[in-house]
Amino acid sequence: MAIGVPETEVFAAADRVLARGERPTVERVRAELGRGSPARVGQLLETWWESLAKRLAGEARLPELPPEVAAAFRAVWVSASEHATAGAQAALAQEQNALLAAQTSLTQERKIWEIAIAEAQGQARSAAQACEVAETRLTDVQRLVEQQAGQLAELIQQRDGWQRRAEQLDGAFDTHQSTVAAEREAQAAHVRAVEDRAHAEIDRAREETKALQAALRQKERETSAVASRLETAMVSARAAEHLATEHGARAKTLEQQLARMDGLPAALLAAQHALKASTQREVALQAKLDSIPADAKVKPAARKRKPRNVSGARVPARAQTTKQRPNK
Repeated sequence: MAIGVPETEVFAAADRVLARGERPTVERVRAELGRGSPARVGQLLETWWESLAKRLAGEARLPELPPEVAAAFRAVWVSASEHATAGAQAALAQEQNALLAAQTSLTQERKIWEIAIAEAQGQARSAAQACEVAETRLTDVQRLVEQQAGQLAELIQQRDGWQRRAEQLDGAFDTHQSTVAAEREAQAAHVRAVEDRAHAEIDRAREETKALQAALRQKERETSAVASRLETAMVSARAAEHLATEHGARAKTLEQQLARMDGLPAALLAAQHALKASTQREVALQAKLDSIPADAKVKPAARKRKPRNVSGARVPARAQTTKQRPNK
């Protein structure tokens, strides 16, 4: 409802109510105006009643009115004034009660609003604190996210580096594998060649041993009369047999080492040295046997042991019979 209704409009509305024969009250004047607050309209109605009394008193002083009319008019005016005053006081009391009720209601509403405002302020403070906490947490989370982003970038760089390193190692491994395969093939070829040479050396040693056995049997038939030198020769032959036995054992060991393919170069080198030493000793033995004179007298060979070949096997019976026959 609007506040601050003009005084002239309130006075005109009160005049219209009075012209209809009704007593101007706050409700009727407000109904006539269609707006205005009860306090404003009631205050202006009091002013209107005062102005109405002055207007009526001014009209009573008119000389042209008869005394009876003037007295009747004054009596009506006094009665109307009294009635209007009583009505105005009643309306004022009613308006005061309404204002008191409105004030009480406003006070209650004000208290309610104060409580609501206090709660809202508390909620606002809580919300502000929560906002500050949330901002702090957000700052921490952003800092943590930045740290994790830095760590992630560093991990990505490390991953790329490890991937490049892995690719390099893969290439190096392939190259090394190719090199190892080539070296393995070369080593296998070298081992095969060494094996072939070792087998050839072994075969040659066996042939030489067989030839030496035949020569020894011939020399034994020719030098059977020389007991002392023959004993020495037999000792040398036994030594040669021992060496041949060692040579056979070394040959077997060499074959086992060749089968295992473990420590092949050193074993082959040792076998070559052993074969070379055996060959040299056999040559020396052959020279000693060649130095025995062919026309030496044959002595009894009672203590003579059965000859053995280089490999450790006994001489066949045919060879022994041939050995015991005297030279023609």
